[in-house]
Amino acid sequence: MKKITGLIGASAIALSVAGVANAGELTIATVNNGHMIEMQKLTGHFEKANPDIKVKWVTLEEGTLRQRVTTDIATKGGQFDVMTIGMYEAPIWGKKGWLHELNFGNDYDVNDILPAMRGGLSADGKLYAAPFYGESSMIMYRKDLTDKAGMSMPDNPTWGHVADVAKAIHNPDNGVYGICLRGKPGWGDNAAFITTMANSFGARWFDENWKPQLTSPEWNHAVSFYVDLLTKYGPPGSTGNSFNEILALFNEGKCGMWIDATIAASFVSDPKQSKVANDVAYAQAPVAVTKRGANWLWAWALAVPQGTKQSEDALKFVEWATSKEYIELVGKTNGWGSVPTGTRASTYANPKFQAAANFADAEMKAIESADPSNSTQEPTPYTGVQFAAIPEFQAIGIAAGQQFTAALAGDKSVTKALYDAQVAADREMRKAGYY
Repeated sequence: MKKITGLIGASAIALSVAGVANAGELTIATVNNGHMIEMQKLTGHFEKANPDIKVKWVTLEEGTLRQRVTTDIATKGGQFDVMTIGMYEAPIWGKKGWLHELNFGNDYDVNDILPAMRGGLSADGKLYAAPFYGESSMIMYRKDLTDKAGMSMPDNPTWGHVADVAKAIHNPDNGVYGICLRGKPGWGDNAAFITTMANSFGARWFDENWKPQLTSPEWNHAVSFYVDLLTKYGPPGSTGNSFNEILALFNEGKCGMWIDATIAASFVSDPKQSKVANDVAYAQAPVAVTKRGANWLWAWALAVPQGTKQSEDALKFVEWATSKEYIELVGKTNGWGSVPTGTRASTYANPKFQAAANFADAEMKAIESADPSNSTQEPTPYTGVQFAAIPEFQAIGIAAGQQFTAALAGDKSVTKALYDAQVAADREMRKAGYY
């Protein structure tokens, strides 16, 4: 019997020591987000259809996952047969020849995948990762609190208006904080959110000659605003908060407002998970001087590295987990408000989903408005909304995220944090030969 084995904690250490995965045993690395947890619970259906494959799921925290899969594929370590990656990695790794191209049967209906997701996971017209769920970012807020405070929340409000709302609903004595935002360092954590904010303030990562721009007035304005907003109206310990931490706070009723991944809507609107499910409303992302790049575009997707010796079984699992049939399975098992979203047009056309998901229109509007090829006010040589789609960005984004966290913690000024991030970015770009 073949086994598909997940990876986490002690298991990760053991595999690291063991090196290449054993023959006849598929190893899957995935992220510890809610929809992946549900996938683990439903893998018995895959096992029943494929009795010679045993599936065993364990998961990794987002930042750890990114580090592990990047190291493994870059060193051709061969530890993983299926990887959970995103729009940053898929086209870069696909072009390098590190991933299997995905060619599934007609029943899979690849044309049903939303163009934004399919395009973001492809290179040279070839699909290298299949989206498990897709997302943009938007505002999720407690309408009961804004109504009580006499405040409104239009689509694409100014950041100044967001601050006014946060101030009006901030009530820490009763355990409610005006706004919750990512503060944990990481290119896909605080740096991703802050990049969308900076985009709307008119900032950009690089100018047209690939020179980093982190010491610009626009970056300083955006990061200063972010630090001030969270310091005044955010929860304590924001420097440690990523998606899952804030989701838990929001569902407990402790966040008046949260700007993050649209996928969160399926959790905060679920009465089984959220104490405030009936009070949540949605609005499009805030802006400062431009809408460009104000909301990100991302997909958590499944890919098969070239290093696997069991690509046939790995591809079989990826096809199952990202199919229309899998979405139907989740809908029937957990309810249509709980299906992984942001991937297929057929999901949004389904009357059962429309009836169950009060966030569907806001989510789709956000996804459709995100434009990776036109995400900044001033011209740039890169594509990507919350990242620059170049191999060097991962190191640059990690370094910048650490500086943003230091500024939020009060360990250094925003000006010093941005200067240090600029130095790190300049060093990486020079080393890579951009100038």
